[in-house]
Amino acid sequence: MNTLSSGSWPSELSAQRVARAGVRLGEARRDGASTFWVERRPDEGGRSVVVERTADGALSDRVPASANVRSRVHEYGGGSYTSSRETVYWVDFADQSLHASSREGTRRVAHAEGVALADLEIDAARERLFCIAEAHRDDREPEAQIVTVDLATGALEPVVRGHDFFSSPRLSADGSKLAFLTWEHPRMPWDGTELWIASLESSGAVGTPRKVAGGPSEAIFQPTWSPDGTLYWSSDRSGFWNVERLTGENVEPVCPQRADCGLPHWVFRMSTFAPLAGDVVISAFQEDGLWSLGLVEGGTLRRIDSGLTWIDSVHADGDRAVFLGATPTRPTAVFELDVATGRLEALQEGAAEEMEVAVGEPFSFDTSEGDRAHAFFYPPTGAAELPVGERPVALVKSHGGPTAATNNAYDPATQYWTSRGIAVIDVNYRGSTGYGREYRDKLRGQWGIYDVADCEAAARHLASEGLVDAGRLAIRGGSAGGFTTLCALTFGDAFKAGASHYGVGDLETLARDTHKFESRYLDSIVGPYPEQQELYRSRSPIHFVDRLSCPAIFFQGTEDKIVPPNQAEAMVDALEAKGLPVAYVLFEGEGHGFRQADNIVRGLEAELYFYSRVFGFETAERLAPVPLRNLDG
Repeated sequence: MNTLSSGSWPSELSAQRVARAGVRLGEARRDGASTFWVERRPDEGGRSVVVERTADGALSDRVPASANVRSRVHEYGGGSYTSSRETVYWVDFADQSLHASSREGTRRVAHAEGVALADLEIDAARERLFCIAEAHRDDREPEAQIVTVDLATGALEPVVRGHDFFSSPRLSADGSKLAFLTWEHPRMPWDGTELWIASLESSGAVGTPRKVAGGPSEAIFQPTWSPDGTLYWSSDRSGFWNVERLTGENVEPVCPQRADCGLPHWVFRMSTFAPLAGDVVISAFQEDGLWSLGLVEGGTLRRIDSGLTWIDSVHADGDRAVFLGATPTRPTAVFELDVATGRLEALQEGAAEEMEVAVGEPFSFDTSEGDRAHAFFYPPTGAAELPVGERPVALVKSHGGPTAATNNAYDPATQYWTSRGIAVIDVNYRGSTGYGREYRDKLRGQWGIYDVADCEAAARHLASEGLVDAGRLAIRGGSAGGFTTLCALTFGDAFKAGASHYGVGDLETLARDTHKFESRYLDSIVGPYPEQQELYRSRSPIHFVDRLSCPAIFFQGTEDKIVPPNQAEAMVDALEAKGLPVAYVLFEGEGHGFRQADNIVRGLEAELYFYSRVFGFETAERLAPVPLRNLDG
């Protein structure tokens, strides 16, 4: 095996292959004998497509070639399609109109100017669907409500309103009851939500809702009706998201455990469990950052040996369940479980590279305030080895959210770095999910402090173990992870370079400019604004560029409504004025995250080129240069 320095290893995994492998699967569901899911395809401009797999294994796109199935509600969307009687109903990203695609063709069902739709739920008996509508008019805050859409006429009728946010309209199997969630500013849905039930009259009119669970400090996730009409949901009132149900007027736990069967509600239609017939629940749950699968019957959990460490989008119909899952060495696939026999089958798999894969090993470490935090370590793994005595360049990843989590499921973008001899440290800093509510709440009032401390502590821990080079540490992150990156470069000294992907540099600008869903998010993780304006300024890297003393690269989409380009541009201008090496890569037409294959390729190669210039290694492949201001003349 060749001996080469970190960053210089040849790799079979080109940026082009990473982009081709970047088809993302989502929103799996089973309907009769068919299974459906959404594919986001970088090679097709990043559009999302509904795919059907029939009982004989045949695959087909169920929307036209021009369609992009994606909702704009909350900007993050989700719940953008559903199916009934071989018809797929879906929301088009361009104008948020609702369409129906059957074997005979596609027709537009409904469109209301300035109204976005999401979280579709069919009421087949009444030939309508329920959904969340978000109306954008003038300069007022968008109004959210639950509406019905008449599938024959396209008429939208508001049926529940009066709350800041709604999600999860779910109809019981007999069509007699509607469950849904609400929450109010300044809460986020993982802070506290209310679960409501309303009876439906024979005419379909929605009666007065009554609250059955939840509150300001109890986060309810995924209300779901069982086939026999029992309402299930996941609540974190025990300290962990555990499945509960309503029996008569009583709320009872299904299977208490110190594990999270729930997720932060960033997008609609997230699901981690599904009730089956006969008091059985299939459940995915997260323990110490890793996912498992099990069946709960009579309050007893029976684990299923699936080998998966990430699971999402659990849905059941009859005695079959479908879900998304991945292992550390195989990419995300759509799985089907025959509950009666225990047979697990992959119905559709993402592209995998035939190469040695770096597996993310979980570890915990000491951090500030006497706490412990968590991360995954990916060692360099590939076609070469490091010279004796050399420690690898290390890239610390800070996930977005910040109320979210990373996992060690196979990710070709991570392998892009490790196969070139660069170590990756993927951090679940305090505030991440998957470790219970207490850990999640540790970031309250501490964003920009604890997340930064944990990224630094993870890197220093591994450096002290001799696994990475303490003098060649870089940090990267997108969105909230970009803010952590910029804070680490500005207020700390552990890292020698950083890459911000659509990251936040000015908290005040974010508080003023961002969309409704996150407009009060910072109240909890920073403090109320404008009452604590000075705190916002003290946490914002843009005001302390004089403390920055290392190079940085910025990646940004022109159409980002969540973190607008002015955030990146202000930081770039400030760094350039100070004389620090800085690069800015702007992608036309991209939003909050990059979906187009060419831009994914350019982003990876530009970032590798940047690190090669900063850390002085030669890359095995020739890369298009990125202009580095204050370094390239």
